[in-house]
Amino acid sequence: MSKKTLWSLIGLLTLASMVLGACATPTPEKVVETVVVTKEVPGGTVEVVVTATPEPEKPVEFKSADPKTLYSVTTGDTDTLDPAWNYESAGDAVIQNIYEQLVTYNGTDATSFVPALAEKWEISDDGMTYVFHIRKGVKFHNGDEMTPEDVAYTFQRGLLQGGTWSPQWLFTEPFFGTGIYDVAELVDPEGNLDDSREDLQKADPDKLMAACEQVTNAIVADNDAGTVTFHLSQPWGPFLATLAQSWGSIIDKKWSIEHGTWDGDCATWQNFYGVSSENAPLRDVTNGTGPYMLDHWTPGEETVLVANPNYWRVEQNVPVFEGGPTGPQIDRVVIKLVKEWGTRFAMLKAGDADFTYVPREDVSQVDPMVGELCDWNADKMDFDCGATDSPDAPLRLFKGMPSVVRTDAFFVFNINTEGGNPYIGSGQLDGNGIPADFFNDIHVRKAFNYCFDWDSFIKDALNGEGVQNVGFLIPGMLGYDPNGPHYSYDPDKCASELEQAWDGKVAENGFRMQIGYNTGNTTRQTVAQILQADLSDIDSKYQIEIIGLPWPSFLAAIRAKRMPIFISGWQEDIHDPHNWAQPFLVGTYASRQAMPKEMLDEFKAGVSAGVAASDPAERAKIYKELTQKDYDYAPAIRLAVATGRHYEQRWITGWYYNPIYGADSRYFTLGKK
Repeated sequence: MSKKTLWSLIGLLTLASMVLGACATPTPEKVVETVVVTKEVPGGTVEVVVTATPEPEKPVEFKSADPKTLYSVTTGDTDTLDPAWNYESAGDAVIQNIYEQLVTYNGTDATSFVPALAEKWEISDDGMTYVFHIRKGVKFHNGDEMTPEDVAYTFQRGLLQGGTWSPQWLFTEPFFGTGIYDVAELVDPEGNLDDSREDLQKADPDKLMAACEQVTNAIVADNDAGTVTFHLSQPWGPFLATLAQSWGSIIDKKWSIEHGTWDGDCATWQNFYGVSSENAPLRDVTNGTGPYMLDHWTPGEETVLVANPNYWRVEQNVPVFEGGPTGPQIDRVVIKLVKEWGTRFAMLKAGDADFTYVPREDVSQVDPMVGELCDWNADKMDFDCGATDSPDAPLRLFKGMPSVVRTDAFFVFNINTEGGNPYIGSGQLDGNGIPADFFNDIHVRKAFNYCFDWDSFIKDALNGEGVQNVGFLIPGMLGYDPNGPHYSYDPDKCASELEQAWDGKVAENGFRMQIGYNTGNTTRQTVAQILQADLSDIDSKYQIEIIGLPWPSFLAAIRAKRMPIFISGWQEDIHDPHNWAQPFLVGTYASRQAMPKEMLDEFKAGVSAGVAASDPAERAKIYKELTQKDYDYAPAIRLAVATGRHYEQRWITGWYYNPIYGADSRYFTLGKK
């Protein structure tokens, strides 16, 4: 072969290599294709064998066949669409998309607020007067323009409609004083008229008039100034948080009266008091200012919403929060009621559900369908997202975010022994019982904290998906410090504290007591079992017996202060620290614990200061100080908060996590590819 032929061959090899994208010899693991190229050259032909790597595969695109309709499949139906009466999450998911409030939460931040139907607001130095400047140019769905008078009427009507089963108690306290839970108590402070329209109508007319005027004087509209002023009875830190919820939704006064609500006359309010969810005038009709309008609600089947074509945020170019949308991305929302899991799973698998409620016990069926996993990062309070081992799978899973529900174990300081009490055995520190004041000794309370295995609890009761709680607040709450003081499982410290308890008599004699749980509640049963096992591991003479009780008997024993330890839970009403500080440190649970006066007085001072402060930084400081006191006094075992899951099709965009909203209920920010 001549040199010319040789160089031609070398050139051909180079050309073939370039044409096929193989600029260098590929590594063996990348060789996926062999190609033979025949080429005429001077003096004959040559065959060139080359290998090449193909171009990278394009990522799978996830696109919906119906990008303008959102399908939310759930298990709970709406009770009522009246914002002043509704007090459950299914109704909230509808109301929060139809109606709007004066203020709203700042995106994912559950502790700060941004203007909504109010452009701005001022708070007096004493924290008792709030002046809201009402946004102009906002129209209700029927075309009526919103005025300050509509705003004032909204809250006046809600309070005067009343109902102890409604959320109105969240307003009666700041307006009329702590412990006032219904407007009827302004007529009869003893509460004898609560929920009874018939009895209220028979009350003294002067008292009825005075009660109504107390309401109307507390909430005053000035149409000329464009303001609404709220006069509180005391400073109330969580007032903005209360306004931001569904029960703060602004309604159209004229339209509402036409549909049978209070006519605005203080001489008649008692005739509109005490509705039920079945006979509430606004039960199944709506007229909000929000991004969606009610198309129809068929109880037991579905609720359908349609986008508001004249939404004020679009017209005024006002995003819901910085970086958020100004208008709905999806034209139609279908909320399907499907109680049977198998059907919901089939819909999710077929792409007929954009998201649905997945029971925790059934996540193993759905997890293989997850192609993108977003894990909650507690340090940065956000998600870290990435592909799973099945990157082409159709679902996205948000996992690990803290919830707003918690169960704790509470110590009773003065156990009720009237008529005998089997829960405390002999009633003596003789190895066969405990005295009624057993938990008054701080060493006992600390020992029980050190003898609780949080890892086992999270693994066994929460399926491994939970975080240990620090103090009485919950993660993400204003004033919550994940690095704050807290107890950890430590058998050596448990043993040491028990040796010091009751001048050594506990370690010397041992003890025996019973802990009950309501039958069927495996979480509470697990708490009792962990305490039983961990204390027995220290010394077999530390005995806990576990008994299951019917719910009525269990609740009665707790209320009567007969159990030495009771295990109970709390779900917040508003995402504010007061909604945890009050029941846990001075209210419901403190009362059921028979908390000693000196301890109660210290907690009361902090709780009152926390709710009275209006500056978030000041409030956070107060709650951190209360958390330290809660640790020092150890009045309970603060357990763990279960973490949440949200599954969605990967063509969904715009979902974000704010613990105050239901996981699948914020449709305004969502889009579909």
